[in-house]
Amino acid sequence: MTQQLRLPLGLPEASETEFLVGESNLRAVQQLERWATWPVMAALLVGPRKSGRSLLARIFAAKTGATIIDDAERMREADIFHAWNQAQADHRPLLIVADAAPPAWVVRLPDLRSRLAASPLLEIGPPDDSLIPQLLERAFARHLLHAKPDVIAWIAKRVERSHIAVLRVADALETEGTQRLSIPTVRATLEAASLLTQSDASEIE
Repeated sequence: MTQQLRLPLGLPEASETEFLVGESNLRAVQQLERWATWPVMAALLVGPRKSGRSLLARIFAAKTGATIIDDAERMREADIFHAWNQAQADHRPLLIVADAAPPAWVVRLPDLRSRLAASPLLEIGPPDDSLIPQLLERAFARHLLHAKPDVIAWIAKRVERSHIAVLRVADALETEGTQRLSIPTVRATLEAASLLTQSDASEIE
């Protein structure tokens, strides 16, 4: 069952502070909840862009006082190395957020490579079947789009299983200018935008 994690009050509005938990990210959430059992005071959180990884990191930091290094691939390796060492000295968790773990993330500093290898790896995968409808509903709410459950279910079966695809669907439907969505309208718009999976693009409902 899908759950929600939310940042404490006083931070951005609810729709921007809710992290939807499904099978594809549950293990990462559980590993964050058990941070006190990590073998070192640092972990690497990886996942596709727009997967909510930065939001999950901020929720973790708000609850634990952790330090976050986001978009780690763009940071100076020496800075990450020193932050890792400082986290051990302070016994304060450090969460390093990246697209992927080494070796996909090419780390040239040997000492940093060894420290990342010693750190728990927390992975967010592509959204599962139960999460896709929840992501669609949230994206539609942000775009002020109204879709009945049958329309959400129709879309969920026919779009790419990725967080980026969900956002592109909402963008395309908003551009259409129709706030109340029907299956024929959705089909026409998403076919024109090439956002339906190839196997279903020509299906007649």
